[in-house]
Amino acid sequence: MNKEYDLAVIGGGVVGCAIARELSRYQLSVVVLEKEADVARGTSGKNSGVVHTGFNVPKGSLKARLNVLGAAMFEELCTTLNVPFKRVGKLVVALSAAEAPDLERLKALGDANGVPSLEIIDSKEIKRMEPNIGGYAAMHVPTAAIICPFRLTIALAESAAANGVDILMQTAVKGISGKLGAFKIRTSRGMVRSKLVVNSAGLYADYVARLAGVSRYKIYPCRGEYVIIDKARSDLIQRMIYPVPPKGGSGLGVHLTPTIDGNILIGPSAAYVRSKTNDGTTGAMARQLVKEAQELLPGLSSRDVITSYAGLRPKTVSSAVGGFNDFTIEELPELPGMMHLVGIESPGLTAAPAIALDVARWAGTHLPLRPKHQFHPERKAPLIFNDLPPEEQADLVDAEPDYGQIICRCENITRKEILDAIHNPLGAQTLGAIKYRSRATMGRCQGGFCGPNIEKIMEEELGVQPTEMSLKGEGSWLFTGSTKDLRN
Repeated sequence: MNKEYDLAVIGGGVVGCAIARELSRYQLSVVVLEKEADVARGTSGKNSGVVHTGFNVPKGSLKARLNVLGAAMFEELCTTLNVPFKRVGKLVVALSAAEAPDLERLKALGDANGVPSLEIIDSKEIKRMEPNIGGYAAMHVPTAAIICPFRLTIALAESAAANGVDILMQTAVKGISGKLGAFKIRTSRGMVRSKLVVNSAGLYADYVARLAGVSRYKIYPCRGEYVIIDKARSDLIQRMIYPVPPKGGSGLGVHLTPTIDGNILIGPSAAYVRSKTNDGTTGAMARQLVKEAQELLPGLSSRDVITSYAGLRPKTVSSAVGGFNDFTIEELPELPGMMHLVGIESPGLTAAPAIALDVARWAGTHLPLRPKHQFHPERKAPLIFNDLPPEEQADLVDAEPDYGQIICRCENITRKEILDAIHNPLGAQTLGAIKYRSRATMGRCQGGFCGPNIEKIMEEELGVQPTEMSLKGEGSWLFTGSTKDLRN
């Protein structure tokens, strides 16, 4: 690989993919360099999937402007990309009278930031809206919404690719040299030349900056663990339930979030860790999350938990300082032509489309932005067999027998949907990539039934041997060898 582009985006998270798609509107050659085997493998795929309204970000901050603007753009963006979007609303609950003044403070901040329709409600109204929730008072946020974060990131990447952007997976950046108009990016797959560079590397934004000779940034990884509640308990809540945010904390507190697909998320925790790969989960934290959630939702049981996961926030404040910093989005005078996006933690998902607009405007100060007449904004979404009425399902099975074979029983995922996931525009090569496109392995049994079936399909469709299969890329191998050598 030895290609030249107008602009290179380093990082295939939701912000990087949103930037790539926005730039694909113009007559520019754009590439996304992603070190993992798929997009959304970092922070972007491991968060609550909440479209935040902006009631708890500092007035006048960059974060506030981008949060509110991004939230206003989200529904139309999701409609265009055929990504599920639900405006379920949110309650921020005060458990005691002592926390009630914090609700007034949050409402005042939200009003100042232009968040519409905020109101304080009492315990009776809480019970009317959410019969299973207890609390002294709450702030109702009717415009808050949920999406699927990895599905959105995949959709942005697929749309960008369909409009001419090169999305290069397993392409780790190893060095950056050159200057405005003539950058050289050394990668694990060869040299990339680009006139402009966008550092959207999330947890590794400080590392990428140092590769270019910029040492002013420091990322402090902060791990947030979640537990996932079985779909069978989806009726416990109808909207997001948040506590009053802890003062000086590194997160918004343990909250309950209904997901697009019918589960409930509990979390996240907030614990600084040394390593940017330390996204493991613990039984102790899972129990703690359930215990804290039960303060808001007494009817919740630990038996309702089906699995857990963790994500890492790219914080720019240390554990000694705590709290939050504003987003850093800047082109430095000593290195023109390279835009750094640093510390894009929550509400980074919500702000992503607004950040993409800002970066596109910046690119236009260095390159001509001529609209691409053949730009196609819409994206055709994969068909979800289980969402269709029985008569349509029957018609599909008649037309395509692979719809008649259920591979994942928990989520009712068909063989045809697995095949569509494998042959998606970005080229799924791992079990994780298939999982995030089809939801197979995400049910109660967590792949106990469908896992072997999917691995067999991967062997047939991709031509890979079992020992070459991985969960998420290099080093996460599914098999190390055969239990029996049948040749002897």
